[in-house]
Amino acid sequence: MRTLPPLLFALQGSELYAARVAHRLGCTLAQHEERDYEDGEHKCRPLDLVHGREVVVFHGLHGDGPQSANDKLCRLLFFCSALKDAGARQVQVVAPYLCYGRKDRRSQPQDPTITRYVAAFFEASGVDRLITLEVHNPAAFDNAFRIPAWNLQCAELFAGHFAAQVGDAEVVAVSPDSGGSKRAEQFRQALQRLLGRSVGSALMEKHRAHTTLTGTLLMGDVSGKTAIVFDDLISTGATLKHAGLACQEAGATRLFAAATHGLFTAGSQLFDLPIFEHIAITDTVPPFRLPPDCVSRHLQVLDSTALIATCLAENGAFDRSDPGHR
Repeated sequence: MRTLPPLLFALQGSELYAARVAHRLGCTLAQHEERDYEDGEHKCRPLDLVHGREVVVFHGLHGDGPQSANDKLCRLLFFCSALKDAGARQVQVVAPYLCYGRKDRRSQPQDPTITRYVAAFFEASGVDRLITLEVHNPAAFDNAFRIPAWNLQCAELFAGHFAAQVGDAEVVAVSPDSGGSKRAEQFRQALQRLLGRSVGSALMEKHRAHTTLTGTLLMGDVSGKTAIVFDDLISTGATLKHAGLACQEAGATRLFAAATHGLFTAGSQLFDLPIFEHIAITDTVPPFRLPPDCVSRHLQVLDSTALIATCLAENGAFDRSDPGHR
């Protein structure tokens, strides 16, 4: 008996991203309904029959104009529970951006560890597996989830982009803080393999007290070199700016930056005094907070859907030669 491939659903706001993954897998998106009620409540239900099927649900959990991160998380959890109630055999979530990844430890007495609570919500809603991209703290992510959960790294994707940008110059991969040093090292190694020559490393001192950043020590030599500041996400951009200015003052001749998730919560403030030749981000979060001309002048948006499609295919559920694909 031939096993049917999974049904792919995309909740509101995630359709374009999910459709590109589906195209790579040779299938189309399944049908569902979302309804909003006058008091702010909502419901989501599948329209395609899910009984006995494996199901994949796409939803990027970043806040945007219509919905906050909390709204999106609630809709996703309710929909996953509805799928299980309707008899879905397995529910897998693809969250290109996973909310609350930065609240992963106690920094003050009685602080919440919300990353762990989010994991418990997923498990309580019947989610069997999770795929996300470039979480803030991989160790905290691994410890929070008791279900299979994949954190897909984007180092190779960015290395491919910058290998075509740096020419024959000496290159340094810069971590903007100590917490991101392992991430920057993965990028450095990937870029070094592609370039076939040595790539240096540097680390920026950073201390944060609420919204204030301090720290002036840049460890590593960037003088006369191309520096690439590498991070997991851009919120206000203050961390990137802090590291970029330090690299400028230390004599870097060219300066780039990269981050998987471009939130840009402060709008175009990061680009008021351009420091970087360009900033590379992925498409996990559309840069909707930036004016279109700012996006075209300052950003390079990389397609991350191949990473998701490959992970789904490697799970064995998708056979592109199968004529039974939706």
